[in-house]
Amino acid sequence: MHDDGHFDEKVAATYDDDDRMSAPEVVDPAVNLLAELAGGGRVLEFAIGTGRLALPLARRGVQVEGIELSRPMAARLRAKMGGAEIPVAIGDMARTRVAGQFSLVYLVFNTINNLASQDAQVACFQNAAAHLELGGRFLIEVGVPPLRRLPVGETMLAFDRSKTHWGIDEFDVVNQTFSSHHIWLRDGICQRLSVPFRYAWPAELDLMARLAGLTLKERWSGWKREPFTQTSDKHISVWQKVGG
Repeated sequence: MHDDGHFDEKVAATYDDDDRMSAPEVVDPAVNLLAELAGGGRVLEFAIGTGRLALPLARRGVQVEGIELSRPMAARLRAKMGGAEIPVAIGDMARTRVAGQFSLVYLVFNTINNLASQDAQVACFQNAAAHLELGGRFLIEVGVPPLRRLPVGETMLAFDRSKTHWGIDEFDVVNQTFSSHHIWLRDGICQRLSVPFRYAWPAELDLMARLAGLTLKERWSGWKREPFTQTSDKHISVWQKVGG
């Protein structure tokens, strides 16, 4: 993974405006669960971004560090109250290392999909495991690929429709990749952004975890530990570093 400019200053400036990520009813349950799983230990967030979860975790007394590829996103974090006190390493979450071991490493809001190859996703699991103490946990929040909604022969699904934003995913089911196309109407100006991703099914992520020496411990459909079922559109999975 390299800094390809998808999360540049323009994106960073409005990143926190998305209520799907930043509303209290979204943030608070996530922070509650992450703080519990940390168990008083050190926590590392892959793709820490603007500090949406790291800052409220830190305010609870959790020792948080981060890895972030985008310098503009990290700058937004540092500009917030308390943000400068959170150590952030600039680099690729699949390879960048920071000192010490952690009780919890986490990666949220579909960001594992930003690693657009299977090799990079496997490397991310291995990097998480390398940062974990024995018994430590790696948590990922990611959507279940919505391919059941895709009509035969079609490639596009809309995931957001409003007066100011359209979001459309374009799938390549042969190569297991997709691009998210965003179109915003802001101050009478139309803006567009397309970002490439790779999707993975839960079973494939479990295999990546096994390759990294991690074992699945929990899988929920939401931050309040809602059961994961055949109709769940996302999962929060927790793998644990085991001995041997």
